[in-house]
Amino acid sequence: MSAPLPFDPIAAAQRNWEEQGWRAEAAPMAAITAVMRAQQILLQRCEAVVKPFGLTFARYELLALLGFSRTGSLPMVKVSALLQVHPTSVTNAVDRLEAAGFVQRSPHPTDGRTTLVSLTDRGREVAGQSTTELNAAVFAESGFPAEDIEALIGILGRFRQRAGDFSSEAPG
Repeated sequence: MSAPLPFDPIAAAQRNWEEQGWRAEAAPMAAITAVMRAQQILLQRCEAVVKPFGLTFARYELLALLGFSRTGSLPMVKVSALLQVHPTSVTNAVDRLEAAGFVQRSPHPTDGRTTLVSLTDRGREVAGQSTTELNAAVFAESGFPAEDIEALIGILGRFRQRAGDFSSEAPG
């Protein structure tokens, strides 16, 4: 990571927008750009933690999802839906995780059209270890003040719902 800039480039961009006469768009542009930059920063932190385990954050998410399932396996189409990624991305991630010995594919026992992806013992171990590291290094030390966490969850959740990401709150 390079040295911090002596000024906020997003605030400077907002001023530039305003000077161009785009006053109504300036603050939303700055907010969206700030969210995107925050995502980059957080993803870099997560990637640095999971890399020693032979994972990317996207592959870690797949392992974690499987670890939370009742049986440690899910249909690949359901993985795609729950992770909100294209099926091709799931196939690619499963290919890599399978090559590393973290997951295995198998035919669904009652639906011949469906492929299940399941955690291996090694995958469960790596998922647990990487979760412990992520919790300690990133999630417990998020960089967000405690009083901002719930506000962020609410703001971003409402945005995602209005954008069609989900239709209602998750079942309790």
